[in-house]
Amino acid sequence: MSGGWWCAGVRWPGQAPELGWSRGGDRRVSVLAYGGGLGFRALGERHCKGARGNVCPLGAVVPGRSTGGRCAECARLDRAHSVAADTMADDPRTYRVYLAWFGPGMVKVGITGEERGAARLREQGAVAFSWLGRGPLMAARRTEEVLRAALGVPDRIPYAGKRAVRGRLPGREERAAEVAELYGRAERLEGRGWPESLERLPLEVVDQVALFGLDRAPAPVRAVRELVDGGVVAGRLVAAAGPDLHLAVDGVGVVVLDTRLITGWDLAAVPAEAVPAKAVPADAAEGTAAEGTGAAETAPAVAESDVRVPLIDIGSGGVQGGLF
Repeated sequence: MSGGWWCAGVRWPGQAPELGWSRGGDRRVSVLAYGGGLGFRALGERHCKGARGNVCPLGAVVPGRSTGGRCAECARLDRAHSVAADTMADDPRTYRVYLAWFGPGMVKVGITGEERGAARLREQGAVAFSWLGRGPLMAARRTEEVLRAALGVPDRIPYAGKRAVRGRLPGREERAAEVAELYGRAERLEGRGWPESLERLPLEVVDQVALFGLDRAPAPVRAVRELVDGGVVAGRLVAAAGPDLHLAVDGVGVVVLDTRLITGWDLAAVPAEAVPAKAVPADAAEGTAAEGTGAAETAPAVAESDVRVPLIDIGSGGVQGGLF
């Protein structure tokens, strides 16, 4: 391992996406802005990102295409302590149940901690959503299960499906109408499996298209399949939704980078003249070279926007659309 910066992925604590970074005990955050440049080069091998803030004790190498980015042991540890595992029945916090809309016919029911606000909805890339209710964890979980069965909606929607429809979303009124229709069906279930301890919240559809930048960005055409040693990703950020960054790349179009694919890699900034604003910490290339890899010293300059990693076409069932 070269000692460069590791990306912790995208976070949405507020109204703008942020990239988290770590190198040893150092932690940094890059706040992203639409229209700004983003560029990096992957170095070496991809390693397990650990679990619950702990470094992987095995230093395991993980596959480039894994969106989890963890070895089997760390994945089990992370899952065991998640809300979804139902191992915290005595959790005293208040939870909220929500309906999240990602595209026509693509709606899911979920829960999130009330103190997190809508961060969970932004992290999932929900185009529109409405709260359904609030209450104790187990009441929220029970409501989630009842609604899933009664409304016939899933607990998760694959990101490939979300990406495929982002470039052709219906208008705001149609989006709101679909959420409202499902909310009405959920509302009629009160008294029929809806826990008494869960307070129903009024319908209020929140639309996040403008927040994500999807209302002014071209439709994405390709997505990064995986990073490789020496692979470059550089472009202009035009939109973001959940873990996905939409990058405009000259000669290619808009390419989606799922930031879950970049965790566990050592990343170095591309040369300053290549991209107008770097999302990798400014000293990443310098720090990598200082560790003796020579990567930052010998790497050729890249164009202002450039992608040299395997790509797949969006909406084509995962067919590879380009390599380097």
